[in-house]
Amino acid sequence: MHYEKTDKELVLSSEPYRLAPTTLNQPPDMEPETQGIPVSHYFWVLKRHRWKIALFVVAAVLATAVVSTRITPIYESTATVDIDRQSPVGVVGQEANRTSMLLDSDQFLATQIKLVQSDSVLRPVVQRYGLRTNDSPSPAASQAPVALKSLKVSRPNNTYLLLISFRSADRQLAADVANSIAQSYLEHSYNTRYRASASLTHFMEKQIEELRAKMEQSGAALVQFERELNVISPEEKTNILSARLLQLNTEFTNAQADRVRKQAAFDSVRNGSLEAAQVSVQGEPLRRLTEKLNEAQERFSEVRAHYGSNHPEHRKAALALNEVQRLHDKTRHAIMQRVEIEYQESVSREAMLQRAVQETKSDFDRLNARSFEYQSLKREADADKKLYEELVRKIKEAGINASFQNSSIRIADPARPALLPVFPNFKLNIALALVFSLLIAVAAAVASDALDNTIRDPEQVARTLNTQVIGSLPVVKNWRSRLGPVAQNGNATALIALGESNDHASSYAEAIRTLRNSILLSDFDRRLRSLLVTSASPGEGKSTIAAHLAATHAHQRQRTLLIDGDLRRPSVHKRFGISASQGLSNVLVGEVPWREALVHPEGCPDLDVLPAGPPSRRAADLIGRGLLEVLEEAGTEYDLVILDAPPLLGFAEPLQMATAVDAVVVVTRAGETNRKAVGAVLATLNRLRANVMGIILNQVHQEMSDSYYYYSHYGKYYRPIEKAS
Repeated sequence: MHYEKTDKELVLSSEPYRLAPTTLNQPPDMEPETQGIPVSHYFWVLKRHRWKIALFVVAAVLATAVVSTRITPIYESTATVDIDRQSPVGVVGQEANRTSMLLDSDQFLATQIKLVQSDSVLRPVVQRYGLRTNDSPSPAASQAPVALKSLKVSRPNNTYLLLISFRSADRQLAADVANSIAQSYLEHSYNTRYRASASLTHFMEKQIEELRAKMEQSGAALVQFERELNVISPEEKTNILSARLLQLNTEFTNAQADRVRKQAAFDSVRNGSLEAAQVSVQGEPLRRLTEKLNEAQERFSEVRAHYGSNHPEHRKAALALNEVQRLHDKTRHAIMQRVEIEYQESVSREAMLQRAVQETKSDFDRLNARSFEYQSLKREADADKKLYEELVRKIKEAGINASFQNSSIRIADPARPALLPVFPNFKLNIALALVFSLLIAVAAAVASDALDNTIRDPEQVARTLNTQVIGSLPVVKNWRSRLGPVAQNGNATALIALGESNDHASSYAEAIRTLRNSILLSDFDRRLRSLLVTSASPGEGKSTIAAHLAATHAHQRQRTLLIDGDLRRPSVHKRFGISASQGLSNVLVGEVPWREALVHPEGCPDLDVLPAGPPSRRAADLIGRGLLEVLEEAGTEYDLVILDAPPLLGFAEPLQMATAVDAVVVVTRAGETNRKAVGAVLATLNRLRANVMGIILNQVHQEMSDSYYYYSHYGKYYRPIEKAS
């Protein structure tokens, strides 16, 4: 059945928006497309919580200001220490010429910073000024390493300066302690270097006697060996033998290669290989005779084939062939003898060179062993003598340098009492409190919005549930007014009776009209005859919406039937002020026909209501087949049948009702209904292949989403009309 647009049906109120048909009737296993949250949504969240954010920021700033004014001021004084890496650490010797290594400057200065913070430097200062580093009076605590929490040692970048800073509530004490720590560091560096030099001198004096005896012993051994060796220069003799051995090794290697080559030729010739004999050194005559032999054999074959065996030419050719054959064999035998002689000569030469190499190597090893011994003794004697002389020189230098106190570490700028405190920094604290409180407030607002798993706006529904919002109804129930029963007069503009007429009535009435148009105009291929209104859980406002939607449709001169299908908790009869003594439950058990159970509310001539009737468990079990018959018959008599169903989660009746109607809408309370519950409802309806048109958001207000900004214009837009009327 196609939808015919008559003049009566086209009399529709203006609507703020129209939504495309829903796409929920897709396979249940299809995942919704993941869409990102627009940036404008975050700006709306901040705008929504702007007063809370401002209140939190102001409170944090005020608290910070109060705390900052009550904190005891702390003063800081800084002493500057200059470390001259170019200054020598000694007067004589290598220490007098030693300069800094630029590559290890960072490591060196880091070491000095640790030394300033060490117990040896800080303990004298702590004892002098009575600084308490540990509140425990036990003896063990007094022996613990000293550490000053108020001390800070730093190094400015790209400098050789150390800044020793100390903080205290007494400005003069801060300057005195900083200067004392710098002076203690200088004294500690000098004492450390002096003790190291004295310890080194003492150690070297103990070792010098042993080193003198060892030097004399190694020198005597070298003189005795020179007498036994009886050579002037053992190194030159060793060089001559080394060159001779290298030459003999080269000749021996060449002889081995020549012997191998000739042995291969001899083996080939001895085995009777004609080709081997031809490729030998003496193979040229044999090759020529072989060619002549081949020519004689060819000649003999031609003669024998042409003249026969008794012809004189045959005998002549045979004699020539025999002669060539004899010369060939003789030459081959001679070649074999020459190859054998050459092979024997190469073997003899190889043996002679091998004996010469072995003899020369024995002489070289014998002389080289003695030379190594000589070199070892000479190096040992020279080393002992040099070490002894070096040690004597070091002892003298250490004695002189130990008493030298250089100026490589010096106090460049002593600390002075500070005029202004460094803590608390009032301006910095206020700025930090402002920044961090603002960040925390913004993060809390965004986090609360992200953790909110309720239904709020159409964009969120489309993004998370892959469905459409076909209508949004503004909040009406507040401290000033509440929804009342549906009007029972013929005035189409007074659909909602309120405690008093205000802007909420106008906005709610306009939203109901918009919802009706969105439902009826969502599908032009077929005309909608029956509509099921349900929700995920009780208290969503589905019965109120169904009642006002039916009344609005009836005021358009459309025959409308409203069926209260909530047999457990009926409420439609309360909205119209009618009796519920009999209704759908009586129809389902067969006590009364459905037409006799209809009630006609006053003021709505085109609206019929079928109440739920008295509660009956048997009627709930028969709702599937019985309700389907009622809908089929009513579809031929009414333009639209609206069925108010119980909540879908936890009840069986709505499942059967959803399969019997043409379309289903799900009512949710904006800001309260859980998305997972709505998702479960939509999944169940999809599994039943019900035609889900979309979701209705109930009780929305301006602060709930940036999509509802237009609700603030309804009252202003309709107020002049109300005054005029």
